[in-house]
Amino acid sequence: LNRDYRRIDRPTDVLSFCMAAEEEKGPFPFILPPDDITHLGEVIISYPQAEAQAAEQGLPIDKELTLLLIHGILHLLGYDHEETTDEAKMQAREKQLMHDINVK
Repeated sequence: LNRDYRRIDRPTDVLSFCMAAEEEKGPFPFILPPDDITHLGEVIISYPQAEAQAAEQGLPIDKELTLLLIHGILHLLGYDHEETTDEAKMQAREKQLMHDINVK
């Protein structure tokens, strides 16, 4: 998926597909549920990559998965980390959300 959608041929931990951005390009490339709910998009987490990262950092896998899910959702909400200032804002929001949901 990283190669096909981002043109980066290496593993990544999380990908976010913003429905609004995808709709501007044409039909959304994923099958959507048959409801009338407005969906932000899709967050796809690579479990093997999450496992490796958790081991590298000495974290439980559930904490790493929670952080990756938050990270992906923040991308759907417009956060980015290409610039240093944007990265700092995104990391601060991730930290606050992890605290808010009591992930230790």
